[in-house]
Amino acid sequence: MDDKCAVVITGASSGIGRACSLFLDQRGYRVFAGVRTFSAAEKLKTEASSRLAPIMLDITDTAQIRRAVQEIKTKLGISGRLVGLINNAGIILSGPLEFFPLERLREQLHVNVIGPIAITQAFLPLIRDGKGRIINMGSASGLFAPPFLGPYAASKFAMEAWTDALRRELRPEGIPVSLIESGAIETPIWDKSQAIANFLESELPDHGKTLYANALAIGRKQIENLRRRAASPLVVAKVIHKALISHNPKPRYLVGMDAHAQAFISRWVPARLVDDVIAKLLFRD
Repeated sequence: MDDKCAVVITGASSGIGRACSLFLDQRGYRVFAGVRTFSAAEKLKTEASSRLAPIMLDITDTAQIRRAVQEIKTKLGISGRLVGLINNAGIILSGPLEFFPLERLREQLHVNVIGPIAITQAFLPLIRDGKGRIINMGSASGLFAPPFLGPYAASKFAMEAWTDALRRELRPEGIPVSLIESGAIETPIWDKSQAIANFLESELPDHGKTLYANALAIGRKQIENLRRRAASPLVVAKVIHKALISHNPKPRYLVGMDAHAQAFISRWVPARLVDDVIAKLLFRD
């Protein structure tokens, strides 16, 4: 890989973003790894080659996005090309929609929807100049909305929609836009999201706990079972690399057997049947 070819990766301090940053660095890309803390930046630098450059990049901070674009543009210079933008940063918030705090819902949508769009708007001129492409990190939850994951699923359904729209808008220019639809991946986001879910559950009113406590407990056990079968983030990094180098990248890449299963269910299994099965699993006496 020509070291003049650069990529920007958001949410690079851990999980899929970190794995992707290191994987692409090993393959000779000049990686601009978006992080939010100096400690995360220093840790990444110790794990990678000198090609990898951590960039302070909070995707909800307009001023920081603007500074990051200017910094990367300067570092690319005359001969460097931005060949890939990987929108990976995101959070998972969960809980019963009936009682879900609206300020938390706004946070979920800001980070997972508005933020990536803001990043894309900011970096698209450099992508265009570099004849690059855009890769968005979606989720199987953007195909199939599980109970109590409504806020997160809503954000990923939105990513499905705006990725499709952007891909069609940029098609005449030959700028590919792909979406990675992954299933369960072993990353720190599980622990972070569960800690927040536990707090939000503790804040439920008494009648909310009466309505949902048992179902939430069953849901937690199912999530733990799913987590034990979660794939390595390196699996996703390899798929992202494939989307980055393909001469004819796919609009969508499903990653993981659970993602394939959810895609099948959402497309072929009647919604009423799915609803009945979920109700029996979660709301049994």
